[in-house]
Amino acid sequence: MTPATTPLPPAVLPRDRSDLVVVGAGIIGLAHAVEAVRRGLRVTVVERDRRPVGASVRNFGHCCVTAQRGELLDLATRSRAGWLDAAARAGLWAPEAGALVVARSVTELAVLEELREERGADAVRLRTRDEVGDALGRPAHQRGDLAGGALLPADLRVDPREAAPRLAAWLAEQPGVRIVWGTNVTGVETGSVHTSRGPVRGERILLCVGHDLDRLYPVEAEAHGIERCRLSMARIEAPAALRTDAAVLTATSMLRYDAFTATPSATALRAEVERHGAELLGIGANVMFTRLPDGSVLVGDSHAYDLTEIPFQDEAVSVLLLREVARVLGVREVRVTERWQGVYASSSRGPLFVRDLAPGVRALSVTSGVGMTLSFGLAAATFDGTLRATA
Repeated sequence: MTPATTPLPPAVLPRDRSDLVVVGAGIIGLAHAVEAVRRGLRVTVVERDRRPVGASVRNFGHCCVTAQRGELLDLATRSRAGWLDAAARAGLWAPEAGALVVARSVTELAVLEELREERGADAVRLRTRDEVGDALGRPAHQRGDLAGGALLPADLRVDPREAAPRLAAWLAEQPGVRIVWGTNVTGVETGSVHTSRGPVRGERILLCVGHDLDRLYPVEAEAHGIERCRLSMARIEAPAALRTDAAVLTATSMLRYDAFTATPSATALRAEVERHGAELLGIGANVMFTRLPDGSVLVGDSHAYDLTEIPFQDEAVSVLLLREVARVLGVREVRVTERWQGVYASSSRGPLFVRDLAPGVRALSVTSGVGMTLSFGLAAATFDGTLRATA
């Protein structure tokens, strides 16, 4: 059985005090636990569910490094090294396949060319129309809408359904580490985490509960404007001709990541997409897809924001996304094998929430869609003392 389905033993609380107690077994919490182990610390992870089921397993598994900018680029670059180290330690699937950004207009290609001028030819490797067509598996007569593209080789891929469970399984085997599943946290104070099974004590406490911060600290969550972003996601059978193992991004992706939106041609790109793809902008689309190890392809996604996510998925949104994915692939239609709703913390006030709640107690949430990307970089910065609290 895979780590995601292996039955878990009954939870037993540790009697001794840990150096670090992490609340939340998502990728942010687990990355901090891995970094703590690397530094020789004793760690307890407390998780309310019986296995990771939240944002960390519902996303693309795309570590989107090059598309970040400023501080986030530094964190993403450091995170990339952390992912590769964790992959070697825990046996994770983490191919250095990069990301292929598909340009279907001169304007889209201009954005990529400008990013190349800023970052250099090694970081942004321009691709011709035929090179992109070959990667997508399009026959020569179906490449008329392609203008070219770019490969971003620094980007990584992981399997989102396996990464967090395998990291948790590896951590549970390490000396001085305990993971307590199926245990709800009811309160946190200096030196102690109060749970539904009793207190868990630690020198330092790190609260990594993502969009559920408001369950424990509603005032702080409201002050940072944290909402829940829900996503329409699906898995499809890969077209037989698809050749690339890179994550595939499109114009809508370029409108969502800072490295692209900072280019001189970004304004023209938004105007162009508004003219020809207003429906996609209306659902907050990021049309992209990535392969899983079994060859199937994760596709998506849309973005809708609210304090509480509704459980209902609009089929018209899914149809629109799938139709656009089919257009990028150059096929008539795609065959869906699975659908689900993603969710993550979001805030218009910034991509990170870092707050010291009491001496030795810190809450940390990524309030944008790059938690997988930043995870190990944030963990390293936390222990180095270089991650500053947000206002």
